[in-house]
Amino acid sequence: MRVLVIGSGGREHALCRALGLDPEVSEVHCAPGNAGIAEVATLHPVVPTDPGQVVELATRLGAGLVVVGPEAPLVAGVADAVRAAGIPCFGPSKEAAQVEGSKAFAKDIMVAAGVPTAGARVCVTPEEAEAALDAFGAPYVVKDDGLAAGKGVVVTADRAEALAHAAACGRVVVEEYLDGPEVSLFALCDGTTAVPLQPAQDFKRAYDGDQGPNTGGMGAYTPLPWAPEGLTEQVMAEIVLPTVGELARRGTPYSGVLYAGLALTKTGPKVIEFNARFGDPETQVVLDRLETPLAGLLLACATGTLGERPAPRFRDGAAVTVVVAAEGYPADPVKGDVIDGLGETVPDAYVLHAGTALDAGGHVVSAGGRVLNAVGTGTDIAAARTAAYAQVERIALRGSHHRSDIAANV
Repeated sequence: MRVLVIGSGGREHALCRALGLDPEVSEVHCAPGNAGIAEVATLHPVVPTDPGQVVELATRLGAGLVVVGPEAPLVAGVADAVRAAGIPCFGPSKEAAQVEGSKAFAKDIMVAAGVPTAGARVCVTPEEAEAALDAFGAPYVVKDDGLAAGKGVVVTADRAEALAHAAACGRVVVEEYLDGPEVSLFALCDGTTAVPLQPAQDFKRAYDGDQGPNTGGMGAYTPLPWAPEGLTEQVMAEIVLPTVGELARRGTPYSGVLYAGLALTKTGPKVIEFNARFGDPETQVVLDRLETPLAGLLLACATGTLGERPAPRFRDGAAVTVVVAAEGYPADPVKGDVIDGLGETVPDAYVLHAGTALDAGGHVVSAGGRVLNAVGTGTDIAAARTAAYAQVERIALRGSHHRSDIAANV
């Protein structure tokens, strides 16, 4: 089977790597990809948010499965166009992808489905935002209603900062703050059936000690030895399946991966956010531990046959990933710097590319905010963490930064 992956980040590198290890996959293609993905897949220069370009490429390749990685192509209707062309596609429709494309839509779905989540108000004027902040109190949580590449959320005790973010976004969702450790759970869905993958935890703040601005994620690890017993089953029963059921009831069946970002509060797990795609960087560690071949799972989601397959299996041990970010990330990342040390691998570790490209001289250079993911594996989290940081130390990128405390206190 030929598989075409749409996207160019660390998540897509992880997907292409996992698909390339699947004996059922004969060829892996990626559009547009990056310098690292080029080592495991054939790259094609398309605009990933252009449905016509994606369909033309998938048809020309004779793809047996198209996997849409990022949120922007999903919200642009790329998965709809691929399915309309008769090609199996992993990824929700444009309408169903609004669970990530609009925070207000997601809240409406959750309320209708009885899913536990933070109280919220949709605000479009400064006066509405001020009233919502007063109602919920500090810490203030203000979310851009639309897509913001993981950086549209401000959590702050500074009321002026919260109001400024609301004013800059225009339409926002102001929420009550959910206290408790955060967990990410991916559920594979085929429109009616959903099955969970292994939970993970990521680190959103830019700097050590959970300081600095929110980012798309600076690292992650799995499994979660501290998670309450039965957590995955509880989340599936109380959150994922009711959400999938409500979307189906509305005539927008959800096919793809539903990412539930959760807070484990004193009264149980509550949804912080939904994403309509694999989370980044949690995907890098979850797919590392996945033992079941990936292509068959994704194809089953695309063809409505997920219920006919056995539950996904996971390898023993642990995985940790550490993000190497460009100078200036997340505010204004510097691009175009040469990356050295990529050929220097260490035992039980490897590098996935996120924001990289090749310059005119054939050198790998930075081309985004989150540049690389160092993935370490081991018998436990401590061993995996040691391997990941040993790999980070081999990488040389001028001005880069990374957190030194990923999975440190597990």
